[in-house]
Amino acid sequence: MRCKAKSKPLASAFGPTPYANSNKMTTHHNIILHSPAGRPFSADVYYSADGKPKPVIIFLHGFKGFKDWGCWHLFAEAFAEAGFVFFKFNFSHNGVTIDKPAEFADLEAFGRNTYSKELSDLDHLISWLIEGHSPLHAAEMDAGRIGLIGHSRGGGIALIQAAAEERVKAVATWAGVSSLAFMWEGNPALEAWKREGVTHIYNARTRQQMPVYFDLYEDYAANQPRLNVEHAMRHLHKPCLIVHGEADLSVSVNAARKLHEWNPSARLHIIPGADHVFGAQHPCTTEALPAHCLEVAEQSLGFFRASM
Repeated sequence: MRCKAKSKPLASAFGPTPYANSNKMTTHHNIILHSPAGRPFSADVYYSADGKPKPVIIFLHGFKGFKDWGCWHLFAEAFAEAGFVFFKFNFSHNGVTIDKPAEFADLEAFGRNTYSKELSDLDHLISWLIEGHSPLHAAEMDAGRIGLIGHSRGGGIALIQAAAEERVKAVATWAGVSSLAFMWEGNPALEAWKREGVTHIYNARTRQQMPVYFDLYEDYAANQPRLNVEHAMRHLHKPCLIVHGEADLSVSVNAARKLHEWNPSARLHIIPGADHVFGAQHPCTTEALPAHCLEVAEQSLGFFRASM
């Protein structure tokens, strides 16, 4: 059963929210888009309908992630109640399908994913919004104020897009990576991966052996410095928030410190004791954001309010 959000004490962080009445919440789920690579993908949107233009947040999931994971919907509801339009979407090659948006039902697509495909999906989504193709009435959305949030690997994609994209006004990373080469940096199995053409990543939650074709490495190598997170961070001239858990075992907190070192104007917020998903789990078992997730939401809402 899907969790339903209770009212969240976000107002205490930065005053009353303009959309405290959750009854005004409007959602559209599993909106179908078609990626430039020819594969359909889906998106959800959350907002409080009042006929006033609201800034837009686009959320990017990470590696082995998807838009319906855990409590991402609770974050979406919190942002909508606080006066934002919040989109979350599946990358076209993340392994889920239109019919099964919360299952890795297409491992071949997962294996054929590349960073260029993810950036293309995101660019297509931004254009789709600005050109007025979303189900929102034009009066509800200010397409001139778009912010990105990326979790884990999605954080690297968000930073790269934000650095190159004038239409993006601010960006935040949640447990974001400092390099998209994390799968092979220092990995002696690189030559075997190249020779075999594929490697497999075990998903402990689903117990699947998930293929990753050598296409990923070739795409990265062929598209430097565009896919270099350090390069993007050093050339990012817009507001940036870096949120990371001090106890993150998947992406070390040192990644956040590197990002901040490369761009000292970014805001760095490290949460003591927080893990890679800030206390969330899949499937969702709570009706409100866990404490560390709530801290992430408060920091992020305050940042985007001040930046957009």
